[in-house]
Amino acid sequence: MYSIQGIIRKNVNNASSMFERLAYVGSNYANYNTNGYKAVRFEQMLSEDGYVSGVVRTDYKNGALKMTSNPYDVAIDGEGFIPIVSPDGEVAYTRDGSFKRGKDGYLMTNDNWIVGAGIKLPANVYKFQIKPDGSVYTYESALDKEGKCHGTIPLVQFDCNEGLEADTNGNRVWQTEESGEPKLVKNHDYIKQNFIERSNTDIYASVNDMLRLNASMLASMSIVKMTDDMYNKSINIREG
Repeated sequence: MYSIQGIIRKNVNNASSMFERLAYVGSNYANYNTNGYKAVRFEQMLSEDGYVSGVVRTDYKNGALKMTSNPYDVAIDGEGFIPIVSPDGEVAYTRDGSFKRGKDGYLMTNDNWIVGAGIKLPANVYKFQIKPDGSVYTYESALDKEGKCHGTIPLVQFDCNEGLEADTNGNRVWQTEESGEPKLVKNHDYIKQNFIERSNTDIYASVNDMLRLNASMLASMSIVKMTDDMYNKSINIREG
């Protein structure tokens, strides 16, 4: 049986847990249009003493693929990540393949991270092609059947995706001790040119979760207020 103070503590704890979960649901909703975003979920557990705790997990299933008119865009139709390197030399991994021909002709992300070890592309070519294995070719003319290979967009996989450290947008990750080292994927056909992977957020489920959590938090705070009023009245009765 709980004391009044115990009831208040339990409901404040549970409300705080729901606030935390709401933050993750809100992040999923806000990143619905973020390329390659992976939705997170807050799994709640009710302990024997009535307190709610939880753990955050990331859903790494593939998002839907959207066709684009940009030949530099690529999507990963399968498991894995593309290594990218910041201007400061930091290495991260992404499934957001909205690339461009950037500074000095290198294939880059939209915020100027170099793709892979650096793939330098010439300007004003007749045709630009990214093959399913990630190899990047250019062709000088309609008569050029062989083309020239300028490098390959690498694809890596990790032993434990759940161990990866994600940024706030959820479409860029870093390896950790828990995730293990990246392993290069060879002889694959996962790369699709002129496509972008969309967020895997279930927008309808996110809205439903937000409504339910809002109602639960209001109910918990109402119980806290009601219990606090009872506590204050009991003090007044004793003093009287």
